[in-house]
Amino acid sequence: MINIIPFQTLGSANHGWLDAHHHFSFARYYDAMRMGFPPLLVWNDDTIQPGTGFEMHPHDNMEIITYVRKGAITHRDSTGNEGKTVAGDVQVMSAGTGILHSEHNEESAETTLFQIWIETAVRNMQPQWASKSFPKRSNDELIPLVSGRKIHAQIDVLPIYQDAAIYAGTIGTGKSFTFELEKGRHLYLVAASGTVTVNGMRAHARDGIHISDENIIDFISEEKAEIVMADLPIL
Repeated sequence: MINIIPFQTLGSANHGWLDAHHHFSFARYYDAMRMGFPPLLVWNDDTIQPGTGFEMHPHDNMEIITYVRKGAITHRDSTGNEGKTVAGDVQVMSAGTGILHSEHNEESAETTLFQIWIETAVRNMQPQWASKSFPKRSNDELIPLVSGRKIHAQIDVLPIYQDAAIYAGTIGTGKSFTFELEKGRHLYLVAASGTVTVNGMRAHARDGIHISDENIIDFISEEKAEIVMADLPIL
């Protein structure tokens, strides 16, 4: 089953400094039909104005993944971590027993990013943060960037405490690739740019795509597309 969630139907909140679009219920946006696909609870599509950002605030027992699409985000937290994640790269914060953090756009232009929250499978771990650079080329495939899956144990990915993985990649115009979905798992993905068809169903840039009860999934990029995908266990 493939369900397309059009970008135009997402929840939204424009705070001036932050223009946020929520794929699932979040903050003041509530839709009983959009409560996430556990363990995926949050997928926010955020635009942050220059010189602004999220001030220090707490989290615990959550895997918080930030994929930067344009610009850069600077992270600081209560454990002393500090770093900048630039477009095409990803950062992961495992909140564990509890952490305070801030995320600021210290650039001269706006920053756009996906903020993804995944429920942890292991509670009360020591908080951690890491950021990683990935190849900036059109490789016509999705590669794992973040994972807690055993199948990625020998791959250089950012770790999380959940049997889930975040893939990303740039697919050239007219190119295709196939993904085999294991039994008992589902996918949620978004094309940050470009139009794609998934087993014949078309999705435009920033639409959400939920896939379950499928085995072989064929993706075709109608135009150059940057895709971010979560591979998740069905809870």
